Amino acid sequence: MALNLGVEGLRVLVTGASSGIGAACAAAFAACGARVVVHYSKNKAGASELAGRIGAVATVAGDLMKRGTATKVVEEAVAALGGLDVLVNNAGAMVGRTRMASFDEATYDGVMDLNVRSILEATRAAHPHLVKSGASASIVNIGSIGARNGGAPGSGLYVATKAAVHSLTRSMAKEFAPAGIRVNALAPGVIATPFHAATAPDMLEAARASIPMGRLGKGEDCAYPVVFLASPALAGYITGQILDVNGGQYMP
Repeated sequence: MALNLGVEGLRVLVTGASSGIGAACAAAFAACGARVVVHYSKNKAGASELAGRIGAVATVAGDLMKRGTATKVVEEAVAALGGLDVLVNNAGAMVGRTRMASFDEATYDGVMDLNVRSILEATRAAHPHLVKSGASASIVNIGSIGARNGGAPGSGLYVATKAAVHSLTRSMAKEFAPAGIRVNALAPGVIATPFHAATAPDMLEAARASIPMGRLGKGEDCAYPVVFLASPALAGYITGQILDVNGGQYMP
């Protein structure tokens, strides 16, 4: 039985949904009766398993680091869903830890293309379909606590892109409001997902020790806040906001 959170029947695309926060979001939307398309880049097995488990409408593949791919992903999702009501711009990665004084151009281009350009491209492709959705239209971008506090050493480029995501969220909210499209962002803290697979255990422990709730987050901790932001019933008068989900580690 679907949870009644106001998103039943909505057509939702979640990018980067084969694992972690994206997978948890896709599962939460499906549990609430939404029709979901799962996007993935390399993890086909994870996306297929998730899609089968939650009854997703389809999976779509594409490396969002490559220009033009986000447009293709949105078009395929729209074709599968028959339209689009909610876009969750979740796909992103650190690409590689690099110090600010020693980054290389390939890392810079990769992290910017994946974490900023792909969101702009996906949003541009989704916009005409969201306009048709009317009051149900919503975009949720995934930012980061690092955009608030500068992140850990080696993550400077990544958190700069997430600061851009926060700023773009506000710009999009102002620009798209007349068309009825709400735009918000979620800023997760340290979430124990494959994103942190290469993070040193001592760094994770230091992060855990700084969290008042005493634990790292889980993908599920972010999922229903995203559903909340997307729900016209629950958040219909909320736009341009950054919702922090971090166990109290950062309190703006």
